[in-house]
Amino acid sequence: MKDSKKSIFADAIRQSFKKLSPRVQVKNPVMLVVYLGAIMTSGFYVLSFFGISDERAGYTLSISLILWFTVLFANFAESIAEGRGRAQAASLRSARKDVKARKLKNAADLSDYTEVLSNTLKKGDIVYVKGNEQIPMDGEVIEGAASVDESAITGESAPVIRESGGDRSAVTGGTTLVSDWLIIRVTAEAGESFLDKMISMVEGAARKKTPNEIALQILLITLTIIFLVVTAALLPFTDFASKQAGSGTAISLTNIIALLVCLAPTTIGALLSSIGIAGMSRLNQANVLAMSGRAIEAAGDVDVLLLDKTGTITLGNRQASEFLPVPGVTEQELADAAQLSSLADETAEGRSIVVLAKERFGLRGRELSGLDAVFVEFTAKTRMSGIDYQGNEIRKGAADTVKEYVIKKGGRYPEECDRLVKRVAGSGGTPLVVVKNSQVLGVVHLKDIVKNGVKERFEDLRIMGIKTIMITGDNPMTAAAIAAEAGVDDFLAEATPEAKLALIREYQAGGHLVAMTGDGTNDAPALAQADVAVAMNTGTQAAKEAGNMVDLDSSPTKLIDIVRIGKQLLMTRGSLTTFSVANDVAKYFAIIPVLFFGIYPKLSTLNFMGLTSASSAMLSAIIYNAVIIIALIPLALKGVKYRELPAGKLLKRNLLIYGLGGITAPFLAIKIIDMLLTASGLV
Repeated sequence: MKDSKKSIFADAIRQSFKKLSPRVQVKNPVMLVVYLGAIMTSGFYVLSFFGISDERAGYTLSISLILWFTVLFANFAESIAEGRGRAQAASLRSARKDVKARKLKNAADLSDYTEVLSNTLKKGDIVYVKGNEQIPMDGEVIEGAASVDESAITGESAPVIRESGGDRSAVTGGTTLVSDWLIIRVTAEAGESFLDKMISMVEGAARKKTPNEIALQILLITLTIIFLVVTAALLPFTDFASKQAGSGTAISLTNIIALLVCLAPTTIGALLSSIGIAGMSRLNQANVLAMSGRAIEAAGDVDVLLLDKTGTITLGNRQASEFLPVPGVTEQELADAAQLSSLADETAEGRSIVVLAKERFGLRGRELSGLDAVFVEFTAKTRMSGIDYQGNEIRKGAADTVKEYVIKKGGRYPEECDRLVKRVAGSGGTPLVVVKNSQVLGVVHLKDIVKNGVKERFEDLRIMGIKTIMITGDNPMTAAAIAAEAGVDDFLAEATPEAKLALIREYQAGGHLVAMTGDGTNDAPALAQADVAVAMNTGTQAAKEAGNMVDLDSSPTKLIDIVRIGKQLLMTRGSLTTFSVANDVAKYFAIIPVLFFGIYPKLSTLNFMGLTSASSAMLSAIIYNAVIIIALIPLALKGVKYRELPAGKLLKRNLLIYGLGGITAPFLAIKIIDMLLTASGLV
C-alpha cells in the first residue's frame, strides 16, 4: 500500500513537469495567466544580464521561481488525482486479457464451435464458456447457471450466481467462471466492453467538465480578465501619478505580473480540476462507475430517493417469526408440520422455519430416510411446497392457494385461519398457511426484517431535505406497515414499471431531482427517466444501458452512499471556492496599500499589518499564493467532511469556516513571511 502511494506520488511529480507543455496549460485559462507570467518574469531575469531590468535581478528571479512553483503545484494537484485513477485503471487492465473463446454456430450444438480471440467477437455472437475459464466479452446468459468470480472488477472474493432468464443474466468480460458452464450472447463490441468503459472513466480520459464546473470556470476567467485589464492599466497610471505627485515611481512590470497572479482566483483555478477528478475517484473507490461527471453532481442535488424495499430497506429474505395455530391445534403440532414441509426447502424463508422450530421446540436431527419421503418443491404455478410421507401430505403456501387446495380435497378452511391471515398481513408480514391431510393447522408468520440503522439513515436524509420513497410489489396494507417501521416518508405499493415511471415524472414536474436504483428490464424505463439512475452490475443489459451509474457490488443501499459522495463533491467545490475568493479579498487589503504609499504617503495608514516594503509585501503574497495551493491539495482530494445538516445550516457553517478562514489566513501568513524575509535580509 505504501509502495503504491509512493508510486502515485512519484508519477504525479513527473506528470507535473510534463504538464508544463503549452498545449496542456491552455486548457486552464486561469493558470495560463500564471504560466505566461512565469515565462515573462524569467525573460526579465535573463534581460537583467544585459542591463535591461525594471527590478533587482535577485527579486525578479525570486518572483519567477515562485510563479513556476505555483504552476507546478497546480499541475501536481491534478496529477495526483489522476494518478489514483491510473492506479485503479492498471488494476482493471490486468483483468482484461485477450483469451480464446468458443464461438458457437448454433446454441443447441456445443460441439460445433470455432476458437477465436475475444477481441474479434462481435455483438450478437454466441460463446460457450466452461468452469475455470475467463468470460471473453460482456454478454447475456441465454442458457445455463454457474458461479462467477467477479473479484477482478468488484473486489469481492465470494462468487456470484449468473443464470439465464432472470435479472441476474448479465456477465462481464474479464470475470472468471468458477463452476459449471454458460452459453452467452455477446452484447458489446471489442473496445466497448464494460471493462473498457471503466478503464477509460477511471483514467479520466472520458471525464468531461460538468455544467457547474464550466459555469464556475467562466466566472473565474471573467474575474481574471477584469484583473488583467486593471493591472495592465497600472503601469501608465502609476507613471502618471508619480509624476503628478512628485514622489514614488511607477510600478514595475515584474510587480504588475505578480499582482495579477495574487488578485486572480488562482487558488480555486489550480484545484478545480483535481476536485472533480477526486470526486470521480471516490465514487470508483465505492465500486460505482459513473457514466458522466454530470451524474455525480446530480446526485449531490437529489432531493427525492426511490428505494426498493427488498434488499435496501429489508434484509431481502423474509424470516419466520412465529407459529399461529388455529383452535384445536397446538403450536408444537403446527411447528412440527411446518418444519417437515421445509426440510428440503432451500429458500431463506424455508430455512428460517426449520431454525424457528428448532429454537422453540427443540425439533432437530430428524431422520427421514425411513419415512420414504417425497418432497414437493415450490413453483410459481402451485405457490406451495411440502412433503409426502407414509400416506401423509403436508403443504404450506399462500393463503388463497392453500384454501383452494383444501376445498378441492374435500376439507374445511376455518374462518379462524382467515382472521390469522389478515392479522399477519395487516402487520406487514407474509402469512404461510400449513395444512396436513386436508386439515388446516395454522399460519406461519414470515416477517420482513428491517435492516438495523436504516431508520436512522432515513432520518439523516430527512434532515438534509431528502424525501425517501419505498417501492414495493406488496399490497398497500403490508407496504404501509413496513414503511412505518422503516421510517420512510412515503411508499409506492404494488409497483409496476408504469407506476414507477409516472411517479418519477410527477416529482420532476414539481422541480425535484430524483434518484432510483434497479436491476431488471422492467426497471429500465424508470432508470432512463430518473436524474440519477443506478443500475446493478448483476442486472440485465437493458438496466445497465438505461442507468447513468453502475454499482459493481450490486448493493441497493449504495444509492444513499452515492448521494453523499455527490453532496461531498459539491460541498468541496463550494467550500474551496469560498476560501479562494475570501483569500483574494484579503490579499487586496494586505498588499495594495503598500504598493502605492510611495506615491500616496497617506496610504501608509492602511498598512495596518506593518509590512516592510512593496517588494517584501509582494514577495510574501506570491509565496503565500503558491504555498496555499499545496496546502489545500489533501482537502481537494479527500473532500470536505460530509455532515447531515440542512442546506441552510451547512451553508452558514462553511461560510464561517472557509469564508472567515479564507480572510484570516492571508493576513497571518503574509505577515509571518514578510517578517522572515526581512529578518533574513532577502528584501
